[in-house]
Amino acid sequence: MNKRTTLLLVILSMALCTGHGQVIPFSSERWVITAQEQSLETYKGHECLMMKGGIAYLGDVDFLNGTIEFDLAIPDARGFMGAVWRLKDLMNYEEFYLRSHQSGNPDACQYTPVFNGVAGWQLYHGEGYGVPLKHTFNEWTRVRIIVAGDMGQVYISDMEKPAFTIYDMKMESNSGKIGVKINNFAPGRIANFSYILEDEPGLMEYTLPEATDRTGMITSWKVSAPFKEEVLADAELLPEDLVSEFINVKCEESGTVNLASVAKITEGNTVLAVAEIHSSSAQMKLLELGYSDRIRVYLNGKAIYSGNNTYMTRDYRYLGTIGFFDALYLPLNEGNNVLSLAVSESFGGWGLKARIPDQASISLTE
Repeated sequence: MNKRTTLLLVILSMALCTGHGQVIPFSSERWVITAQEQSLETYKGHECLMMKGGIAYLGDVDFLNGTIEFDLAIPDARGFMGAVWRLKDLMNYEEFYLRSHQSGNPDACQYTPVFNGVAGWQLYHGEGYGVPLKHTFNEWTRVRIIVAGDMGQVYISDMEKPAFTIYDMKMESNSGKIGVKINNFAPGRIANFSYILEDEPGLMEYTLPEATDRTGMITSWKVSAPFKEEVLADAELLPEDLVSEFINVKCEESGTVNLASVAKITEGNTVLAVAEIHSSSAQMKLLELGYSDRIRVYLNGKAIYSGNNTYMTRDYRYLGTIGFFDALYLPLNEGNNVLSLAVSESFGGWGLKARIPDQASISLTE
C-alpha cells in the first residue's frame, strides 16, 4: 500500500483491543542496562527503574513491528526520556522521548532517528515528529508506541486516541532491540514495560500531510568522507586534495539529506556535499539553503558564503532547526559549475537541503 497517496483506516489488532504484552520487570536478567546512574525502586505503587544518562534494552528481543508500552514518571526539570526501537547498536536506533522542560510547547515531545550517534531532531520537526502537550510531573504517564513498517503512532496518557502519527520513520525497516532511554540531564523513572510483536499492527485513522513542494530542489549530492572542520578555517579556496572519496546520496521527500546516515562524526565533523550546475550563460541564480549546524559555500572552488545555524546562536531559545532560512546568489559561469557545501555538525542533527527556485537556463547533473 502506498502510504503517500492513500488514507489508511484500520481497526486496531485484536491483541491491542483485548490484551497487553507481558510486563518485563527491570529486575529481570533479560535487560541490558548501560547508564550513568541506575537503581530499582518502588515509586507511587509501581516497581520501576530510576535511570539517568543511558539506555536499557531487552537483549533477547528481535523487534520489527508491534507495540511498546510503558509508564513514565518525569520530573519538573530539564530532561529527555522515552523509548528506543529497532536498535542496531547503541549508536543507531529509532527514538521517541518527552522533553520534560518543554511542557505545553510545540517541542514537548519528539520522534527522531539516531544515526551513528547523532540524533536528528533539528532535521525533523513539526507535523509527524511531535505535538504540543502539557506534561504531568512526578506522576505516572502511560505511553504506547505502535510501529508498523516505516510508520508509527504515539499515544500519551489517552490510550484511545494517538497523540500523533509518525508518517515516515527514517531508518531502514530492519529488526532490532527495544528498550528505554533517559539522557544525562534529570533522572526519570520507568515502569510496566511490555511489548507485542505483530506482523501487521493496526493504525488508527490518520490524514496525510500535504505533499512537499519539491520545485527547484537539489535532490542528488555527492557526499565526501568526513574531515575536521578546522581544515577549512579561513580557507578562501577549496583545497583540491581535501577529500578523494565520495558517495552518491539522494535527498528525502522533504529535500533534506541526513548526513549522519552516511558519515560518522567520530571520524570528523564536516563533509563536502557537491552538486554540478550547467548554465547556458553567465548569470546570477538564487540559492536557498537549510543546514545544521554550520556551512561554508564554495562555487567553482571559491568561498562565497558562510553561515552558522547552531543551537542557541541566534537567541537563547533558538533551536537550530533546518529549513530554507538562508539564501545567497550564485554567480554562475557559462558551462559547468561545481557547488560545494562544507557542512559541519556539533549536535542535534547533521544535514542540509538546498533549492534553486528559478531553474530556467540551468540544469543539474544527477
